[in-house]
Parts: sequence; structure tokens; C-alpha cells
Amino acid sequence: MTVKRNLLAALLILCTMSVHAQPKHTFTPQGDHFALDGQPFKVLSGELHYERIPRAYWHARLKMAKAMGLNTIATYVFWNMHEPTPGHFDFTGNNDVAAFIRAAQEEGLYVILRTGPYSCAEWDLGGIPAWLLKDPASAAALRSNDPAFMIPAERWIDRLAKELTPLQIGRGGPILMTQVENEYGNFGSDHVYMEHLHQIFLHAGFTDSLLYTADNWRNIPKGSIPGLFAATNFGIGNHQGGMDELAKLRPDAPLFVSEYWPGWFDSWGHPHQTRPIGPQIEDLDYILKRGAGINIYMFHGGTSFGFMSGSSLIKGHFLPDVTSYDYDAPLDEAGHTTPKFFAYRKVLAQYSPCGNESCLPPIPAAPPVITIPQIDLTQSTPLWANLPAPIASDLPQPMERFNQAYGYILYRKHLPAAVSGDLVIDQVHDYAQIYIDGKLTATLDRRSADPKGNLPAVSIETTGPARLDILVADDGRINSTRNMRGENKGITHAVTLAGQPLTHWQVYPLPMTILPNFSKSIDQNIAPPNSPHIAPPASRYAKASALALSDKQKSGALAPGVCPLSSCQPTFLRATFTLPQTGDTFLDIRDLGKGALWINGHAIGRFWNTGPQQTLYVPGPWLRKGRNQIVVFDLAPQSQRPHVAGLAQPILDGPVADQSMSKQE
Repeated sequence: MTVKRNLLAALLILCTMSVHAQPKHTFTPQGDHFALDGQPFKVLSGELHYERIPRAYWHARLKMAKAMGLNTIATYVFWNMHEPTPGHFDFTGNNDVAAFIRAAQEEGLYVILRTGPYSCAEWDLGGIPAWLLKDPASAAALRSNDPAFMIPAERWIDRLAKELTPLQIGRGGPILMTQVENEYGNFGSDHVYMEHLHQIFLHAGFTDSLLYTADNWRNIPKGSIPGLFAATNFGIGNHQGGMDELAKLRPDAPLFVSEYWPGWFDSWGHPHQTRPIGPQIEDLDYILKRGAGINIYMFHGGTSFGFMSGSSLIKGHFLPDVTSYDYDAPLDEAGHTTPKFFAYRKVLAQYSPCGNESCLPPIPAAPPVITIPQIDLTQSTPLWANLPAPIASDLPQPMERFNQAYGYILYRKHLPAAVSGDLVIDQVHDYAQIYIDGKLTATLDRRSADPKGNLPAVSIETTGPARLDILVADDGRINSTRNMRGENKGITHAVTLAGQPLTHWQVYPLPMTILPNFSKSIDQNIAPPNSPHIAPPASRYAKASALALSDKQKSGALAPGVCPLSSCQPTFLRATFTLPQTGDTFLDIRDLGKGALWINGHAIGRFWNTGPQQTLYVPGPWLRKGRNQIVVFDLAPQSQRPHVAGLAQPILDGPVADQSMSKQE
């Protein structure tokens, strides 16, 4: 018996030793280059975000990165996905960042870890949890050395470290570099804050990968600090200026371009963004010949599923981002190669062991794509029949005060007597529908606000007591600049009617985490067969805001997202459909108005008939052979008989009213 015990103990020791005996490596700056285990190493990195890719496709996307000639991938870690409520962490399923990093190592790729606590990335609030906006003090402290921000930020980094510090290069993992904050120079210049974060990272155990900062090339001095490696970000045509600026500030260090932008993101109502390939190849060649490496942002953009797309505020104008994060990247939203992929591959192959494409892995086949015949959304139930229990509130506070992070929120007020006057909603974030006794009276769209965020007053007239409903949609929080600190959603300030403040509200948070039971208040037949579409396609893109619905009908101009039907109400729609086989598809949402969509319980994302995105990417692994279910919430139904269909190709460049292009880079 004693011999058996000794043998078992010896086996246990050997197993423990084998687990911890992974080979350790070094990654350091040496002169004008990086060194991996003492040998020169050029970082050829491309960015992709595990949260924007279904877990079933992680390996497929990583294989594509390797086939393009990359030796490294970079990913953000979005804090809000991992700590949805204070102190409660989630690293399961698509949130299993450690599994994603191990998958990269299995595919022969190194990793650049972009831990935040702030990310940007056109992600809601730049990845910072919305619950930090609940308390005005913590909202005002975002990205500052104030304990109201630093205490939860340190708690987050300490918890993340338990998942990821064992995967650093110095401990046998693939993580070469770990980023501290992100583009802080665009936000501020508090080096005490940055050094405090630096110490938090060290204390948490991020000591076996190269810690660094990354800043736009115009703001490197503001965001970088002594003792941390500095890198820079820029777009097309800024290769020499950006690298010159970095060389001037860090003359004895390798020049690393931590973000090179081959494309750009899309905003609702603005043209789809693309960038020409030729200038990019010139940039890429220059950067790689002069510098120590590059991270292509994005190699593969993916999708901002659910309510995770962010927004911008450019010169006072609110620009919410679409669901697709295609980014005109070398690998498109669905993981298919593009002409840019092959052009980049030729340049990157020069740095392969044999100096040409023959040394690169073969390009894998893309996931299969299927089409789905028209799906009629024949079941419906109105929002009004599916409201949760209300919360009494003296004032119409934003959703974060009710512990709600995303979705929609309804404010209800009973008007005790006849009234005539202007309804003024101070700072509505972001899109509001105003109902009197259940009838849509007006819409307010933050995109049409003046530079101070003010929207027009709405004329209200009742002949007696009435019910006022204000339904507000969250279109995505601003994800950069100090404007983030004011990105509460819903009604953020006061509401007045005929010059008098309105108090004593019933508030209904609608986070859409639980979808309605369609067995209640269901209309099985929305309209008779062959009912015509009410709104011709051209009318869906006309610009209007804060006009009475009757005025819109008289003028023949309908605002994007405005319901053209004679009886309009926010509605849940549902249908089932059967598939003989599964595959990726692109759901045609041109017959819908404005809202969100789910398939088999997966939150696919927002839709809006303002363009340019007119299809939603549906990953094949989220579909089932046999019976499937689709649920739609539409604020502004466009048709008596709404329908969708699965297309073989995406439509990301649909018509828009505003033809201005982004000049951001």
C-alpha cells in the first residue's frame, strides 16, 4: 500500500512538472529592432477581436491570418463584456479570452494583448462598463486617477491577470506585448494616471511581456510615459510623418506602428467606407523596411453583435455606428478574402523564411454561405402588451440609474388635464418616439441635434386627460474623447410641457435580455397576403426630425426609422423557418424600420433603414439544421406584411441621405 502511495505521489509530481515545464522565451527591444529569444524578430500583426467573431470560427479566422503572412495577432479585451455588473465576471463561451489566446498559439501565432481598461474600437463606451455612468461622480472620473475610476479599474485588471498572465511569452505563452490604456493622448495628458495604471499592471503580474503605450502620432508625448515602450497609430499616407514623430521622441527604440488603418468604420446614414489599395501597399512597404513591425487595424473586423456598436461625436454631430464592423479590412466581415488580402499577402511574404508566397500556408476555404427564401414575419405582439413592472421615479432619469446598460427605455406620464404647448426633452440619448394615448405624435433623432445636443420642441395638444409615452432607443455610446463621460442613455435631463417641468413618471427599462412570450396578445396574421408595402424605398431616406406624423404624411417625406403606417406601434415580430443545411447568410432587412434582431436566441444586432447597412451577418454556427426562430423588435414597422430573407452577399453600401465621407484619418 505504501509503495502504491509513493508511486501515485511520484506520478503527481511528474504531471505537475510537465504542466509547468513549458519552454519560456524572451521578447525585448534591442536597438532598432525587437528580439525574440535574442534573435531579430519583425512583428507582422493583424487585429481581430474575439468578441466580434463567433467562437466556432476563432480557429478559421486565425488560420486566415497565418495564410496572409502574419506571425502575430492583436486583440482588445472589452471590460464591459467580462464585468457586466460590478464584481461579477464572465470568462465563459465567447468571453473566454484565454481560450482565444491559446487558439492563436495553436495556430502558430503570437499575440499583442490590448487590455485597456479603455479600448475605443467603435465599441460601446470604448469597452468601459455602462454601470460606471450610474453615479455622476464615477462618470466624471472616467479615465482619470480619481479613485471612483481607479478602484474598479484595478479590480478588473487584477481579475483579468488571473486569466492571462500565465500566457505571457516569458511563461511559455504567446503574448509578446501588453498594452496599458489606449490612445490616452487623444483624451488627456495626466502622466500620474498613466504611471498609476503602469504600476497596477506590474502588481497584477504583467511582468513577462513587453508593456507599452499606443497613441495617435500627433499625441505621443501626451499619452506615453518614461519606462514604457511607446508605439504609434496612423492611417493611409501618414507613414513617414508618423514614424518620424515616433523616432524623434524615442530615437533609440524600435519603431512599431501599433495601428495602421487600411479602412474605416460606417455610421448610420452615411456612405459605406472603403479605401484604395495602392497607397496602402506603398505605406506597408515603407513601414516594414524602416520599422520593427506593424499591427494592421483591422485585419478582420467582424461584427458588433447585439447592442455593442459605439458612436462618435464629430464637430458636435452624433454619429452612431452600424452593426457591421467590416472596416474594408483584408478579410471581410464574414471571413472571406478580398483583393486587399492578396495584395497584403504579397508584401508580407517578403518577410517569410524564403521571401515569397510559397513559404506561406495555403489559403483556407471560407465558411459556406447559404441563401434562405423569404421569411414572412407573421406573428406579432405589441410592446405595450409586454411591458415589465414600472419603476416610479420623480424625474425621468437615464437608464443607468435603473441598473440598465443597453436597449430601450420607456417613460410614461399621465397628463391630468387638457394641455397645449411645447414638449421639450433636454438631451435625449438617442432616438425618441413620442406617443399620446398610444398614437405616434413625433420622433426626435439625436443625429439632428445642434452642436449643444438640443433638439426641436414638439407641439402637444390634448382635449382632456391623456397618457404621454416617450420611448427612447440607445443607439450606442460615444467611444472616444471626454464626451464619453456624458454618455448616459435615455432622457438625461428634464422634460417640460408648456413651460412646466413634468414629474412623477413610470419608467419601464427594456434591456431586451428576455424576449416576449408570443402566446400572449399575439396577432397571427399581420396583414392579408399580397398587401402592398406602404413606403416606397426612396421615402425611407428622406431627412426629417421632430415633425408631427401627419405633417410627414402631407409632405411625402418620412424620416429614416419613422413608421409610415396609419396605425403605428413598436412591435415584436416572430417567425420560424426550416433549413436543410446550415451556413453563413446575410439577412436582408430592407423591409424593416429601426430596431434589433435575434436568431435562435443570439443577438444579431441593430438595424435601421437609414443605410448604408441593409443586411445583417448571421453566422452559420448560430443556425440549426431543421427548425429556427427569428425575433424582431421594430420601433417603426415599414410594411403591413414584413419579411426578411437570407442573401448570398452582404449589402453594406445601401443608399443614404448624407453623402459626406469620413475625413477622420
